[in-house]
Formats: sequence, structure tokens, C-alpha cells
Amino acid sequence: MAEFFKSLIAIFQFFTIVPLGKNLDFELYTRHFYLIPFVGYFVGIIAAVVAYFMPSHELSAAACIAAVMIMYGFNHFDGLLDMGDGLMAHGSREKRVKALTDQNIGAGGVATGMLVILMTYTGLLSVPSIPVAIIAAEVTAKFSQVLFLTYGKPFRDGIFSYTHSFAKKWFPLASVIICLPLLLLPLGITGFAGIVCALLLSFCVLYYLSGRLFGGINGDVTGAANEITRLVVIIALAFF
Repeated sequence: MAEFFKSLIAIFQFFTIVPLGKNLDFELYTRHFYLIPFVGYFVGIIAAVVAYFMPSHELSAAACIAAVMIMYGFNHFDGLLDMGDGLMAHGSREKRVKALTDQNIGAGGVATGMLVILMTYTGLLSVPSIPVAIIAAEVTAKFSQVLFLTYGKPFRDGIFSYTHSFAKKWFPLASVIICLPLLLLPLGITGFAGIVCALLLSFCVLYYLSGRLFGGINGDVTGAANEITRLVVIIALAFF
């Protein structure tokens, strides 16, 4: 039980800016990354509370996105920008990988980031309940990262490949169990069906594109998956 809580703390230290004391051993995160959806609950609830107390629907949507981005320290958003550069790069796979891993942000990354934020904001304006939508979206987005960390093929050595080396086949199942409390949200059958479809769609498309264009997955792709899955889930909830 002590290791369980230490692993949770290590995961929160890795994914969020929450001050939780001295950094714990990184392997506490890598060996138990199936616990990542707990971060989605925490960040989603914080954003939901912020959105709830805003005086207008529009401000709720904007404040909600700001809260999420800040809680993650903009790390996932940085991955989205890097992936945008890689997707927009022309030429060989090597050139795309170079654009993906380059620390500088180009027009492709800026445009991708702007589009995702704009569509996320508009999607939140279209859902029946922003607090409910952001909780569901954040937990689902974090589950998508578990899928990538488990099934993704690393194309280079780094944090992603190291974490992936600890993956077990049962990790996604354990994460599904952690996600089950989402069933308590007032979304209805169509809402939950929309979430599942959005998750599968975003995972399959990103997995395919990353394999075809980059030769595999890295940390930037996993961070981008969080931002894109959140967006697709919110859009799905706007439809259903």
C-alpha cells in the first residue's frame, strides 16, 4: 500500500505542477503508469470547479482550458506543438522526425496548437455541462496515454522508450477499472458511447499517423495524444 501511494505521488510529480515535496524515484512512475487516469480525475475536477464558478458560459470554457493547461505545466501542449511541426514537415521520415524533436517551434506547431485550443473552446461552449465534459475528457485523455505507453513502438531512446519497457499487457485493463467511476457522470448511454468512439478514433488515427510518418511513438506524440483525445471527446459529447 505504501508503494501504491508513492507511485501516485511520483505520477503526479511527473505530470503536474502540484508541489508534492522531494521528487521520488522515477521508476515508481514507470512501473505503475496504469495509475495515470487518477491524474485526469484530479485535473478534471480542478478545472470543473474553476468553470463552475465563472460568471458566464464563455468564461467558463476559457478558464477551464487555462486551468488544465496550467496544471500540466503546458507539457502536453508542448508535445502537441512538436507533433504539429512533424506532421507539417515535407520530405523524408528523417526530416519529419527532426522537425518533431527540434526544440524550436515552427508554423506547423503554432497552427496546430491554435486549432486545437480554438476547437476545444468551441466544443466546450457546445456541451450541456462544461464541468461534466472536462472531467470525462481529462480521464479519457489520460487513459489514451496509457494505451500509447503500453502499445506504442518507440522510434528512439528516451523517456518514452524507458517507460514503455516497463509496460505489462494488463496495464490498460487496470486503467479501465480506474476509469469506471466515469459511469456515475450524467452522460447517458449515447454520451458514453460517444466517449468510447472518440477514444478509439483518436488512438487509432494518431497511432497510424505516427507509425507511418515517424516510424513509431515518442513522448511528444503521447503528450499530443492527451490534447487531441480531450478535444475529440469534447466534440463527441457536443454531438451526443
